[in-house]
Amino acid sequence: MQFRTMATAALATSALTAMGPAWAQDSFRIVDEPLDLTIHMHWDRAQGYREDYPVELKARELTGINLIDTTSGKNTTDTAEAMNLLLAEGDMPDIVGSQLIKQPVNEFGPQGAFVPLNDLIDEYAPNITAFFDARPELRQAISAYDGNMYYIPYLPDGKYGRAYFVRQDWLDQLGLDQPDDVDALHDVLLAFRDQDPNGNGLKDEIPFFVRDWEEVIRLVTLWDGRSSGSDTPHDFLVTDAGEIAHPYAQDSYRIGLSHVADWYAEGLIDNEVFTRGVSARDYLLSENLGGMTHDWFASTSGYNAALIDKIEGFDFIPFLPPASVSGKRIEEHSRIPIKPDGWAISHTNQHPIETIKYFDFWFTETGRLLSNFGVEGETWDMIDGEPVFKPEVLNSDRAVNSQLWEVGAQIKKGYWQDYRYEWQWTAEAARKGIELYDSEDLLLDQFLGVAFSKEEQEVYDRYWPSIQTYMLERQQAWVLGSGDIDADWDDYISTLNKMGYDDVISVMNAAYTRQYN
Repeated sequence: MQFRTMATAALATSALTAMGPAWAQDSFRIVDEPLDLTIHMHWDRAQGYREDYPVELKARELTGINLIDTTSGKNTTDTAEAMNLLLAEGDMPDIVGSQLIKQPVNEFGPQGAFVPLNDLIDEYAPNITAFFDARPELRQAISAYDGNMYYIPYLPDGKYGRAYFVRQDWLDQLGLDQPDDVDALHDVLLAFRDQDPNGNGLKDEIPFFVRDWEEVIRLVTLWDGRSSGSDTPHDFLVTDAGEIAHPYAQDSYRIGLSHVADWYAEGLIDNEVFTRGVSARDYLLSENLGGMTHDWFASTSGYNAALIDKIEGFDFIPFLPPASVSGKRIEEHSRIPIKPDGWAISHTNQHPIETIKYFDFWFTETGRLLSNFGVEGETWDMIDGEPVFKPEVLNSDRAVNSQLWEVGAQIKKGYWQDYRYEWQWTAEAARKGIELYDSEDLLLDQFLGVAFSKEEQEVYDRYWPSIQTYMLERQQAWVLGSGDIDADWDDYISTLNKMGYDDVISVMNAAYTRQYN
């Protein structure tokens, strides 16, 4: 009740003081005199908001809004922990920005901790309104159970994320074609294991490797299973019947994981897949040991230029996903159109109108360029109507992403990403791979998440963490050969039900039906 009273008072106060320059498309100035707004901004790359970001300084110049850092939990890299600390302290800043903000704002927004944005957006944010009018399903996806929006999300751009990559030079040396289906894939991996494609006389090749071990589980798609329903590993999915289920409780998953375990036992999958970690790609490719992976288009395609002088003929390129046992060819991983990251207006904010106008600025063409590319003239120039990174940015030894984060661009506030920023540093091999993937209908609709009521959230929190832990423990054990998934399956499903799986699925479906009608 206290939250609601303060939020209402803030709106009334702001309405009285909002008599400033007109909100016109040809002017981004929001206030006559500079206005300070405090912000909590916590995400995996930064635990705090730098007030000297070049992007922040340019936004101050254009809008008159100054963001002042008051981030809680700067001594932890755990964003959820930082959010809990902020809520527990109760001393809320004007703006709360965070990775994984969706769940807390949709839980505590209806209780009054955050300002509902629907009316503010309709009246004062024409660019945000235009975006959601064009994508109404995304408006549904971020809304809380009471129908209100409480945060502006980070909105990714582009279609494809990961792809299958293969050592084409190894295929050529062994006289093999790119594998077109699951059986051909098995044969290629056997050849990589046994026929010494790196030519060193040793049986040291790792036929299939990954940096993120979840990508091994994704191989269940070759037997028509699923590993996730979104770009987030282990996520729920929407079935063909329009209901929510979890992929790790489906019979197709049992069949697929059984085969994945067989491939691991045959030595076709890296025997250190669960422990090697993010260094796997660098090490196994640079040492001429790795034959195939499933990884990001842009970053993986860069190894050709990096290693061609070290490994004669090195050619690591994308190829189409092999067809499954039923003939389906899919790429399960794609870029989700909306992330659970972004920023919200807290109930203590005395300037919600100015704040929503500030949020809207980042959806203008100027704001979008600033949030994606940095400051014009510093990191990029406009050439023939297109934003083009400066040569020193593209040719740096440091990743373009890292350079942008340092200037305050591409950080996980509420903004609309522009894929042109990534296309510029995507190698030609990956560009051709994307065109190849575009030649077929490979992508699946993604589960965009749900917003729980308080009672539904309690059910989910009571059961799901332990259920997921059990699922992942059994999954890893089966791949490593500690147990037989076919023999263990009935007991596994029985245990899931005893742990509350049916209750979780029930509240998931209730929330999904309410949210998406």
